[in-house]
Amino acid sequence: MSTAVAARPAAADRARSVLVSTVPYVLAVLAAFAVVAVIIVLLGHDPAKAFRAVLTNSFRNPTGMVQTLQKWVPLTLLAIAFAIPLAAGRFNIGGEGQMILGATGAVAVGITLSELPLVILLPLTILAGVVAGALWAAVAAWLMERYKVNEILSTVLLNFVSFEILDYVASVVWSDPGAGGAVTLPIGVGAELPALGRPPMHVGVILVALLAAVAAFLAKRSVAGFELSAVGLNERASRLHGIRTGRVAVLSMVVAGAVGGLAGAIEVAGVHQRMLEGIQSNFLLLGIIIGLIARGSLTAVPFVAFGIAVLEVGAGSMQRVSGAPVEIVLILEGLILLFILMSDVIMTRLRRARATKVAAA
Repeated sequence: MSTAVAARPAAADRARSVLVSTVPYVLAVLAAFAVVAVIIVLLGHDPAKAFRAVLTNSFRNPTGMVQTLQKWVPLTLLAIAFAIPLAAGRFNIGGEGQMILGATGAVAVGITLSELPLVILLPLTILAGVVAGALWAAVAAWLMERYKVNEILSTVLLNFVSFEILDYVASVVWSDPGAGGAVTLPIGVGAELPALGRPPMHVGVILVALLAAVAAFLAKRSVAGFELSAVGLNERASRLHGIRTGRVAVLSMVVAGAVGGLAGAIEVAGVHQRMLEGIQSNFLLLGIIIGLIARGSLTAVPFVAFGIAVLEVGAGSMQRVSGAPVEIVLILEGLILLFILMSDVIMTRLRRARATKVAAA
């Protein structure tokens, strides 16, 4: 009886805590939509028509849903690639380069070994992308650990190097003469991800859903996840308690690179069947936005990524229906992040003021 009575206040406290943490998110999203509505009106368009188009296009028909899910894949992976090092207090801004190197590795295997059967070639193609992304991130991790080079600087600079690698591979090494641009030859049929349903959706969606679930579980339930969070919260205290903080930071970057490389491999094997200039799209920026909106939580990342994918897929429909430019969606995404960060500052100040008042009383 007493246990049941004691459990009720605990459950009520948890519910109150969830409500308090959810309200700022809702208010931030509503504020972002309100500001964007004003911008759309000033541009001479109907905000209601624009928002209806952007929010319903993904659910209107099976094609829209498949497009959304396939857009969700790289967004989720690059957000995870940002969130893992973030938990250790490191900033991986190299998801773009890691994705490009992953695509390069996948193309290299998919073209040169194109005669192999699917059961051998497809795993090799995906593995090549993962390894290439991990090795690319390992360069920045090594510079960070060995020479104390700031990982933000090194990963950003490595992004620019990756652009040249993409251009060289797509224009010189395996260039498709009939493509009229920086596009490689197609990979072998055995390197393509199988598709399900009508319209077809590549199985990379299922793979990433499983990966996201495993990543969220390990972040909360494994020793590695605990060490990662401990280093991010207090690196000095973690070192004093025997955690090899340098190794944790390096591994977080390498694992993040592997995830970014997987994004590139899936884009090659599941979407384009080749590598082309611009394959990285604006996934890096959106991945960072998703990671920050999710506050680095690997549990929240897939859900936030789905919301952003809905906005991204709906942007074209919004322009066709209402005339509002597609850039409005990027403004909306940026404002959501800005208002969430502002809400964090406000809530922190309110908690401090409340604590000061209690202490004074």
